[in-house]
Amino acid sequence: MTVRTPEVDRRQVLAYRVAAQQLDRSGGRRPGDLAVLALGVQDTPYGAARQALAARGATGPDDRLELVWSMRGAPHLHRRAELPTLAAAIWPLSDADATRRIPGQIGAGARLGLAAFRATAEAFQAVVTTELERGVVSRAASDRVPAELTYDCRPCGARHISGSVFQQAGLAGGVRLVVTGRAARLAPLADWPGPPASAAHTAEVVTTYLRLLGPATPADAAGFLGCAVTELRRVWPAGLAEVRVDGRAAWLPADALDALTGAPAPRLVRLLPPGDPFLAGRDRDLLVPEREHQRQLWRAIGNPGALLADGEVVGTWRARQAGKGRLELTVSPWSPLSGRLRREVDAEAATVAATRAATDVRVQVEPA
Repeated sequence: MTVRTPEVDRRQVLAYRVAAQQLDRSGGRRPGDLAVLALGVQDTPYGAARQALAARGATGPDDRLELVWSMRGAPHLHRRAELPTLAAAIWPLSDADATRRIPGQIGAGARLGLAAFRATAEAFQAVVTTELERGVVSRAASDRVPAELTYDCRPCGARHISGSVFQQAGLAGGVRLVVTGRAARLAPLADWPGPPASAAHTAEVVTTYLRLLGPATPADAAGFLGCAVTELRRVWPAGLAEVRVDGRAAWLPADALDALTGAPAPRLVRLLPPGDPFLAGRDRDLLVPEREHQRQLWRAIGNPGALLADGEVVGTWRARQAGKGRLELTVSPWSPLSGRLRREVDAEAATVAATRAATDVRVQVEPA
């Protein structure tokens, strides 16, 4: 008997992701209880992770969490107990995969493959034994790694380790980030077991990606992890269901199929910060079909936040401090907002203000 592949459209996919990521605020009040912490919440710029958690109804401190360099070397908030497993899951899958992850700036260093990551991780363990400024760690690590992993920095007249491999190896080296204002210092993770012997648990992270940002393809998952898709196919997880999204083949965990096909149309407004997990999928054409809108949302530098309304990204927003305790929030919708959406934008602005310790927030909605 032939089993028919389920077919869904992009609206159903977005409705599923809203529910899977608890943007309906169905999760617990403590940040560490949220489903998105299984994949991590990016904190670029610093403070964005706190806003992403608040958008899901979770606020306040949670001593179970740590900020580390993880996916693609970007700062992410994770559950501390899961970090050793995560370090092995994002470790390069092979020498070829490691080479692909290192930028062309240090071509000879890239050809070292896994040895480049191991040398950098071991340098972190040797250097970061107490809280230190990043620059201090970079200089000390540069002296401990192969010369091929460093480059001449003209502004300061010194050789530095490549920032890309530096950050990608940070978690494996047992380093966490301590942020004060806009500056981050590096500190050791307690009882760190050391760099992983080899990649492991990668399939589990892929399954989590598909659960939170699926249905998706191997190329989508590889883009999120920063690894080579050919290498990722070798550890592609079992237990997945194939579906067709507007005619395109994609996958998600088989036990999530009913949640996908039965996801209710969301009726909510959220002001998502840059780097929010909802925006982290690599299928940007599905999330935001219009190329001009994509260019406005994902910029080369200084991304705005996203206005999410009833499951669709419908505009962008930015906030700025306008004095002590005051926040000005500018919303740029891509089409006129209804009265309901306008009122809900005002309500969500209060959530943004609270995460920034502002007591007064003023909202300006630009004409579409």
